Amino acid sequence: MMRETDARLLDTNRVAPLGEFGRILKRLNLDGPLLGGLLLICALGLFVLYSAVGENMRLLVNQMVRLGVALVAMIVLAQFPPDFLRRWTPWGFAAGLVLLVLVLTTGEVGQGARRWLDLGVRFQPSEAMKLAVPMMAAWYLHDRSLPPRFGQLLLLAILIVVPTILIARQPDLGTALLVAASGMIVIVLAGLPIRLIIALAVLSVPGAYGLWQLMEDYQKQRVLTLIDPNSDPLGAGYNIIQSKIAIGSGGLFGKGWTNGSQAHLEYLPERDTDFIFAVIGEELGLLGALSLLLLYMFVVARGLYIAMQAPDTYSRLLAGSISLTFFVYVFVNTAMVTGLLPVVGVPLPLVSFGGTSMVTLMAGFGILMSIHSHRKLLPH
Repeated sequence: MMRETDARLLDTNRVAPLGEFGRILKRLNLDGPLLGGLLLICALGLFVLYSAVGENMRLLVNQMVRLGVALVAMIVLAQFPPDFLRRWTPWGFAAGLVLLVLVLTTGEVGQGARRWLDLGVRFQPSEAMKLAVPMMAAWYLHDRSLPPRFGQLLLLAILIVVPTILIARQPDLGTALLVAASGMIVIVLAGLPIRLIIALAVLSVPGAYGLWQLMEDYQKQRVLTLIDPNSDPLGAGYNIIQSKIAIGSGGLFGKGWTNGSQAHLEYLPERDTDFIFAVIGEELGLLGALSLLLLYMFVVARGLYIAMQAPDTYSRLLAGSISLTFFVYVFVNTAMVTGLLPVVGVPLPLVSFGGTSMVTLMAGFGILMSIHSHRKLLPH
């Protein structure tokens, strides 16, 4: 009898900490599975980043501080109910447009682009528009019948195109395309008619020609390099060639942590930012790269599940856009690093070195968690 009692007490002691942890997550409006997936990605990112920055602890600590700020942003956003966020969406969108105009007029110039604004804290306003644009599109469609009519689609196009153009003029074509994609995803999720999708696909041909005419010379060179990287192996094609060498040399299991020759002998450029996926492929091999991609897919799937459970149009469209836009980030970076897309300067989410992008992403996931935790409190 004493043995059975002791066993039950032992089981209770094992379960209690997990139950208490679950209650803490619930009080903070955090979704356990989504948080777990994000933390695993961040942990793997810090693991790889230590090698990518040349085992520099100072840079690694800086990234950990940025991660801490991003997690705080996620927790803070998770506390605001979606209806509160919806009411303030137009004001946030307007403030974002003002900041983009300030960037073009008084922003700081770096590496030939004017993308940063210093208002006591140095940041990129374009990153905030990755959330503001889909929030504004979802806000507009919230009280309207779906699918949207032509006039509504025209207004939505204006809401998306204006910030996209302002960001492209910095110039920052990669972020501009991601912002446009985040808004377009909302429209598609709202039930875009198939005939209109076909029409847009047809119009994309002359649209691509028009975009080509507006692109800077270095941007055109990136597209041409995608077709034939060996046409300029020591110039425009250098990044892609070295990235492919790094990934291919990793094989199935990789060369081992901190043992990547392409990264540590500095053949691989931007190894701690845009091309960190190549470091993963070289040092952790195909299995390491696939493990990261599976974690990404889990986070996307969990986000889409939350979107399906959302009780109203605003929450549903916004959650779906945040989840699918995150997928677009991952796809664009990995396709860029493997030579399937032109180099557009998109970092690998939650892994690449940097702060503003990480804070924006975590803030988006905070909104997702808010939608999930408040789903029974929102009016239908």
